[in-house]
Amino acid sequence: MRERTRLAVLVLFWVVCSAALAGALPLEIKGKVHDQYGAIGVERVERWEKLVWDLTYQNTADQLRAVNRFFNQLQFRTDLEHWQQEDYWATPVETLASNGGDCEDFAIAKYFTLRQLGVPAKSMRITYVKALRLNEPHMVLTYYPERGEPLVLDILVEEMLPASMRPDLEPVYSFNAEGLWKAKNRGEETRLGDADDITLWRDLRVRLGLGSL
Repeated sequence: MRERTRLAVLVLFWVVCSAALAGALPLEIKGKVHDQYGAIGVERVERWEKLVWDLTYQNTADQLRAVNRFFNQLQFRTDLEHWQQEDYWATPVETLASNGGDCEDFAIAKYFTLRQLGVPAKSMRITYVKALRLNEPHMVLTYYPERGEPLVLDILVEEMLPASMRPDLEPVYSFNAEGLWKAKNRGEETRLGDADDITLWRDLRVRLGLGSL
């Protein structure tokens, strides 16, 4: 993998988001994506651009459903086969342009896309769970409405479902831009600190060129 080009692409996501809402993706950004991932990579990012544009003035429920379906169409690949690393949290642009990732990559891409659409950070958690049927660690995005129970956006299930309908997932910890929490019992948690205490999350934010969201 061409590291120099890859690093140039990593920092583009927030610029891409802003450009998408303005209705035009800068040619220089498309060019850098093309250099790394080819014309098909640009096409995938442009589909994402259109999604963000189309959803800008939609209600939150429609945004959640559409973003969940959009990213669930990408291919699941382990970090080792996709990035040649044991554990790597990809930027949304990498996930889109490369047409794949693992559960962490999908949850992260959904989170950042919904943040750009105006969904507050406090309403979402990237949640590390144990997938009981698979007997392995897994990651999902959880949305917390003002009323009602949390909704789970997951690559294992096509549609988002209320947390009560996902007994196969056992929460371990969750985080967003505002903090890090450890799950105790279902519906109970303890704050552990800041999300930047998670090395992979901190590294991802550095690569994205983000300060605070």
